[in-house]
Amino acid sequence: MRLTVIGCSGSMSGPNSPGSCYLVQADGPDGAGGVRTWSVVLDIGPGSMGALLNHVDPAAVDLLTLSHLHADHIADLVGMQVYRRWHPDGPLARLAVAGPTGTMERLRAMDGGDESECYDGEFAFADHAPGTPVQLGPMTLECFPVNHPVPAFGLRVTGPSSRSGGPDRVTIAYTGDTDTCDGLIPLAQDADLLLSEAAFQEGRDTVRGVHLTGKRAGELATTVAAQRLVLTHLQPWTAPAAVRAEAHGVYGGPVDIAEPGATWTL
Repeated sequence: MRLTVIGCSGSMSGPNSPGSCYLVQADGPDGAGGVRTWSVVLDIGPGSMGALLNHVDPAAVDLLTLSHLHADHIADLVGMQVYRRWHPDGPLARLAVAGPTGTMERLRAMDGGDESECYDGEFAFADHAPGTPVQLGPMTLECFPVNHPVPAFGLRVTGPSSRSGGPDRVTIAYTGDTDTCDGLIPLAQDADLLLSEAAFQEGRDTVRGVHLTGKRAGELATTVAAQRLVLTHLQPWTAPAAVRAEAHGVYGGPVDIAEPGATWTL
């Protein structure tokens, strides 16, 4: 299973990165006796649609799943709709979109379409259902409610390992946007890679119930025994080294800072 960062800037697109967007892929049976690459996109923030085109044909994406409906995580859903509807070779097949209740209405509000526009030709919407795993080829996706000012979910993806002599299955846990909460424990327990937001900085951002800091992300990684911590969703005004140092102070494993194009193969 592979994770590729498409965009990782927090709260907005940044000078060097689109907003939040992550591509998770795994090779597995195609149902017809062959093998193909299965692809799921986690969030699709501002600027990420164009960057995504460098890594995968949108026609080959199997599922788009949204952690929550803030614009910095979903704005380019509009671009995906336009691409699928107006492609010069003809409309693309419907794409499964899983998100919080009200995803279609949120898209309509951003797109400016009237109530007659239901996007049925481009998307097949489904609400997140905690406790009900979704099977996508060789990958299993689960969602967990987390702590943010709007309904929000962390996303856990389990799939085949590429490691010889290691476990057959590996897990990527993506926190989405959240502060510390009980839902993060089952989301991230024993994750091989914990992709954690760290939008806030210790001593600078004191409001609670919105975001993690590098320290709180590191504490989570320690609690759940994550094998690797990748910090993401840093705003353009935040120094990555400062947030990384916070995490290193409470977590003994490897700590990376997400960057566009970075890839981890598990």
